[in-house]
Amino acid sequence: MKTIKFILLTLILINLSCTNDSEDDLTEPLILNQNEPVTFNNVSSIFQNNCISCHSNPPVNGAPMSLINYNDIKDAVENRNLIDRISRQTRENGAMPLGGPRLPQNLIDLVILWQEDGLLEN
Repeated sequence: MKTIKFILLTLILINLSCTNDSEDDLTEPLILNQNEPVTFNNVSSIFQNNCISCHSNPPVNGAPMSLINYNDIKDAVENRNLIDRISRQTRENGAMPLGGPRLPQNLIDLVILWQEDGLLEN
């Protein structure tokens, strides 16, 4: 009985010690050379890490298009409101990634800068 109480107390303490109050401690600030434009090389890992589980080739889980290469992602930014979709708040209709947590703002900002710099490939 004492062992069970000890285990339960330990689990409660572990659970209470973890918080997610701030996203700031989970993401590193982006360090970009302000004299150089953002290119696809700067943003490709965002899509690899967050999108291709559904937006693969062929797309799965109801995804309408693939997001695996430069042309796919450029087209999604220009013609499919990709930036609007990743900028929506979690649980907002049409928010991406679907059902997952919203991308950290620094990653969204990087995609926006890529668009502002002309969607350069390299």
